[in-house]
Amino acid sequence: MNDRKVSEEMIRDAWHSYLTKGEMPEHMNAPWFERKFFRPLIKRIPKSPRCAVCYIPFEGIGGKIWKLLWNVEPSKLNPHLCNLCEQFATEYHGGVELEISIMFVDVRGSTTMAEKTTPREYGKLISRFYRAAADEYFKSYGFVEKLLGDEVAGFFVPGFAGKDHAKVAVETSQRIMRAMGYGGSSQPWLPIGIGINTGLAYVGSVSAEGGVSNIAMLGDAVNTAARLTSQARAGEVLISEATRAAAGLKPDGMEARTLKLKGKSEEVDAWAMRVGK
Repeated sequence: MNDRKVSEEMIRDAWHSYLTKGEMPEHMNAPWFERKFFRPLIKRIPKSPRCAVCYIPFEGIGGKIWKLLWNVEPSKLNPHLCNLCEQFATEYHGGVELEISIMFVDVRGSTTMAEKTTPREYGKLISRFYRAAADEYFKSYGFVEKLLGDEVAGFFVPGFAGKDHAKVAVETSQRIMRAMGYGGSSQPWLPIGIGINTGLAYVGSVSAEGGVSNIAMLGDAVNTAARLTSQARAGEVLISEATRAAAGLKPDGMEARTLKLKGKSEEVDAWAMRVGK
């Protein structure tokens, strides 16, 4: 039991180190090329694109070597990073509770859209939406947890987005709105609403039968972000008071709302934002 307890603590410590510092602790015996000492040397290896943290190349001779010997390739969560975190999640099941910023991007009126167009055309539209929203997550070193139906769900952690991850999430939401056509002179090509919340959540690996592992975010803070999204109108970003405070944003130009969210016993203070022209 003691060995198991120590092992669980080590895994939890490793998750915490990775998500808050962007690196594995030494006791987890991370690959040599993950150590900070080697990163300046690895950065000299041609060529880009490469991992934004450890500088492992994804293409060229260097990319082929890392792929062949260590199965390193772009991450599914963020292709600007390598997939070592997914490998870690597969080998070490567990996770950690920490403060993160969660963002959901949801298409408004998708049921009506699907009803009025062919499945092929609707599929193309949603694929375009996925690419546009996910690309903005990636630019900010956010993680896309899942693409589901008419929604993109993701999160921002201090080890990659920085200590101001709440502010980064809000700025990313504004770019996503612009990518959909909001804030310009013409009508947006897709109506979306966005919800953001900052708070304590569990981030770690979850497994299904058959050994399939995924990295997921779980907890009340995640549920709150999802519920905020459901109440965001087309062209609107709803942020919780927790996110506004963590991002250091002044309420000027935002609309204050007190919301009764489904499944929540208490009302939630939130702020509505729109992209200015």
